[in-house]
Amino acid sequence: MPAPTLILAPIRGVTDCHFRTLFNKYFPGFDSALAPFINPQRSSQYQPKQLKDLLPEANRSLPVTPQLLHTDADDFLFLAHRLHDLGYKEINWNLGCPAPMVTRKKRGSGLLPYPDEILLFLDRVMPKLPLQLSIKTRLGLESPDELLALLPSLDSYPLSEIIIHGRLGKQLYKGISDKKSFARCLKASKHSIVYNGDITTLDEFNSLKLQFPEINKWMIGRGVLSNPFLAGEIAGNEVKDKLRLLQYFHNDLYSCYRELLSGQAHLLGRMKQLWGYLSMSFPPQKKTWKKIKKCNTEQHYQDVIENLFREAS
Repeated sequence: MPAPTLILAPIRGVTDCHFRTLFNKYFPGFDSALAPFINPQRSSQYQPKQLKDLLPEANRSLPVTPQLLHTDADDFLFLAHRLHDLGYKEINWNLGCPAPMVTRKKRGSGLLPYPDEILLFLDRVMPKLPLQLSIKTRLGLESPDELLALLPSLDSYPLSEIIIHGRLGKQLYKGISDKKSFARCLKASKHSIVYNGDITTLDEFNSLKLQFPEINKWMIGRGVLSNPFLAGEIAGNEVKDKLRLLQYFHNDLYSCYRELLSGQAHLLGRMKQLWGYLSMSFPPQKKTWKKIKKCNTEQHYQDVIENLFREAS
């Protein structure tokens, strides 16, 4: 059986091109990444500054697929052609974002209760796309029956794959992934399906492989931010001195953002977003996270992190 294909999930505010490059340097194991979605912007020509996260020169380390949140076909096609000009061969349409400010606009998982609008959008877009299209979705916004009803209709479109996160939009990231509903969706589609949701340990991954032997592509997000070595463990990599690698990764990422971001509030905010997950690797997690959240100056932050790694060694 071929080795599993692992995809880094898009996590807005964390997995930008700088993170992806450094993460792949220190924690190899992923085959590719899905970039956080590009915000829809009317009347935008999407100049290099707006697409800086996806410029080829910023993504030489790990293959990346751009993700679009648009629901306007013309705007979607304009950006698709812009990305094609940058050399991309595939894009992803986001039908999974659960953020209320997104779903209220009938975007992300907020569009799932309206299958006719999804199909109309694809009818307008697919014939004019210069590249391949995949979809990342959830089981539904309010009910898993939403995606289950939509999937057979998607069979007639030449999608490269469908990535299914096993939660509803209304759940956000609460509760557990609904594996029974995922199994029903798997049987309802002829497309290549990627599993996403609650892959947090090697044992969990191995259990999912047994439960879904037909799946060979897996997307991992929060699980690998909490344990950066998880993808490598799945890929069979052996790592020595994990703590040292974590510290080098952190220091490189911190230095990178210190140069790029304006002001210590912006810098500390970005690092705290990462530590919201990474603190899981430094028990007791709640105590660790509480210390980091309290940091309000760079010096305070540096002292806390230095002491954290010292205590863990």
